[in-house]
Amino acid sequence: MRKLPSHSAQTPTSARGVAGKSAHHDSAWKHVSGQARYIDDIPEAADLLHAAVGQSSEAYARILSMDLSAVREYPGVVAVVTVDDVPGHTDIGPVFPGDPVLAGDIVEYIGQPLFAVAATSMRAARQAARLAKVEYEKLEPVLTTEAALAKQFFVRPSHSQLRGDPDRALANAPHRLQADMHVGGQEHFYLEGQACLVEPTEDAGVFVHTSSQHPSEVQKLVAEVLDLPIHEIQVEVRRMGGGFGGKETQAAPLACISALLVRTTGRPVKFRMARADDMIQTGKRHDFYNTYDIGFDDNGLLQGADIMVAGRCGFSPDLSDAIVDRAMFHADNAYYLDQARVTGHRCKTHTVSNTAFRGFGGPQGMMIIERAMDDIARHIGADPLDVRKRNLYRPGRDQTHYGQTVEQHVLAELIDSLETSSDYRERRTAITAFNRRSPVIKKGIALTPVKFGISFTAQHLNQAGALVHVYTDGSIHLNHGGTEMGQGLYIKVAQVVAAAFQVDLERVKVSATRTDKVPNTSPTAASSGSDLNGMAALDACETIKQRLVDFAVQTYKVEPGDVTFSNNQVHVGTQAFGWAEFVQQAYMARVSLSSTGFYATPIIYYDREAGQGHPFLYYANGAACSEVVVDTLSGEYRVVRTDILHDVGQSLNPEIDIGQIEGGFIQGMGWLTTEELVFSDEGQLLTTGPATYKIPAVSDAPLDFRVALLPHSPNREATVFRSKAVGEPPLMLGISVWSALRDAVASMADYRFSPPLDTPATPERVLGAVTATRRFAGLNDTASGAAPCKSA
Repeated sequence: MRKLPSHSAQTPTSARGVAGKSAHHDSAWKHVSGQARYIDDIPEAADLLHAAVGQSSEAYARILSMDLSAVREYPGVVAVVTVDDVPGHTDIGPVFPGDPVLAGDIVEYIGQPLFAVAATSMRAARQAARLAKVEYEKLEPVLTTEAALAKQFFVRPSHSQLRGDPDRALANAPHRLQADMHVGGQEHFYLEGQACLVEPTEDAGVFVHTSSQHPSEVQKLVAEVLDLPIHEIQVEVRRMGGGFGGKETQAAPLACISALLVRTTGRPVKFRMARADDMIQTGKRHDFYNTYDIGFDDNGLLQGADIMVAGRCGFSPDLSDAIVDRAMFHADNAYYLDQARVTGHRCKTHTVSNTAFRGFGGPQGMMIIERAMDDIARHIGADPLDVRKRNLYRPGRDQTHYGQTVEQHVLAELIDSLETSSDYRERRTAITAFNRRSPVIKKGIALTPVKFGISFTAQHLNQAGALVHVYTDGSIHLNHGGTEMGQGLYIKVAQVVAAAFQVDLERVKVSATRTDKVPNTSPTAASSGSDLNGMAALDACETIKQRLVDFAVQTYKVEPGDVTFSNNQVHVGTQAFGWAEFVQQAYMARVSLSSTGFYATPIIYYDREAGQGHPFLYYANGAACSEVVVDTLSGEYRVVRTDILHDVGQSLNPEIDIGQIEGGFIQGMGWLTTEELVFSDEGQLLTTGPATYKIPAVSDAPLDFRVALLPHSPNREATVFRSKAVGEPPLMLGISVWSALRDAVASMADYRFSPPLDTPATPERVLGAVTATRRFAGLNDTASGAAPCKSA
């Protein structure tokens, strides 16, 4: 990897729209006007076929027989394939085996694909797929995390991280609490469902248009299923109508099935899932069962912790090993645990395989320690914010339970600033007074922090490539391995290129992500899209710039330091040339104006056997203060106001970053409040559309919503123009709403009781917390809702 010149460390600001300035999303007007093209908008060939799959009706069973004669005979059906028709690999597990492209002898969740149909219309394919006659021998399924824990039924081995002697610390702590909680899952509910269009090419290859966050993985798996070399498969992603992690691994099965049908028929095949099928057949955010055992002193300062996080992974590993790892890495959130043990279990259940979702396990891991902060505060009679502030990482108490040192301490200052700007103390006093006067309507407030590690926890994924062409008219073509799902990655990396050459943003064009332009790409995930692809693009630009500098030095007999780029010009000594003019000169002198770029994240590693390492390049930080009002007779509530202060370093695009923070918060709030996945006792998903699954609407947003970026906080690590990731960390700011709901209910017992409140905190669950608080207030006078093991 080439080392970037030192002058790249500062963000130039003279040309229009460069990195560091707000610029509209490159496709914003296309989104609004309906001109943005998605998979289902691609013009259809005359001989196009449509795909559908037959689904298992059992959660766990052996297939005794499968009669597909009625399927084949249905009008419009051209081909029907089963796992026996796969010429190559039948297992398409992204990391570990366990994901059959089509079921073999055993089915392991309701909705698992058994066979695939290609027909002349989507309607014909879907109707034909329902006509199969399948005979099963039912087996006993495992459907819950607790059942899997009891049976030690895991998709991957359990893992622990240990520092010091937590057992001794807990035994000697002045105060000790224990609690457990369930943290619900979440449906991605992207606007564009899973979809792909696969076309045959020469030499038995295929061209795949896919709505995927990981085109290189789609390429590899399709090649393996078809038993072809990877170079025979080309994959393109122009944009997705939302991804949120749900298209990191789970777009690949559609492409593999479609490619198999293309191989069988010789015709292009489109596979677009209906919403209900998408929700049934694709994975969700992992729901977790978490426990804590904590010891602390009279001021609420942690002295020891034993934390367990157990994720419901579904029937296969998918990405669950890394997801539960990240839950473990974030079981501390922003707090120094002191002597600590964190254990993570990857529970196997006969349900759809859960997968990546914005935050990738980190939010689920944070929930248990945030519950602990509230519980400690109620136990010692303190304001929860004071307990949180006392336990923050700080110099001298800055090493995580997995051995990484927190090197940039911004949270204390950030929280103090938000505490002031949100009028937290004044509002806390007013809310407490209001709650004493109001017997039914209760208010709550909470200020919670976020510390989120940035990097893939799988080291090899922390790499990216880019391709930059400068044309003779001064226009610039950019291609990189990142995918655009609405988050603004394309515009940000284009701004990096514009800043590197110091030209107006309109000179830079970003083309669709394609595996034949930039190979072996990592998924656009882990909040790393701008970090990785921005640095790769910058590397390519610096190579071209160096060639231009060398040309200027040779042609005009100046020193390298006399050649500068600014405001659409190239300054060579005392002369100034327009950007396009100078590029034309270089072309005539046969200077190469094209380059690849590459970046690999430095200094990250993790020793899994020791449970110690430095898995993250840096941490992103933020905090949110949310106020809610609760009707204690019904459990209904509203979010009245939310103030957010978030650290994005030197922002590449403040307008895009604020949009990401707003959207992330709302999505996190939805996960913790209204979005409830309901399964039957047989393992059938019952919430299969917007009629039964409630994502936040505009009316659910805080009535007063204030978002600001932390000023003057450049990243201490050498990221692209010292920016910080913004994709995932804001989602966890939604924890402030859940904590505020607990605060409102706790007021019914004069804040002496810490009410249990699993998530999602639906009105029914809030009403359950109200009932528990009323029971506490009427029956006893102990100091905490968490079960005390020791109080001294």
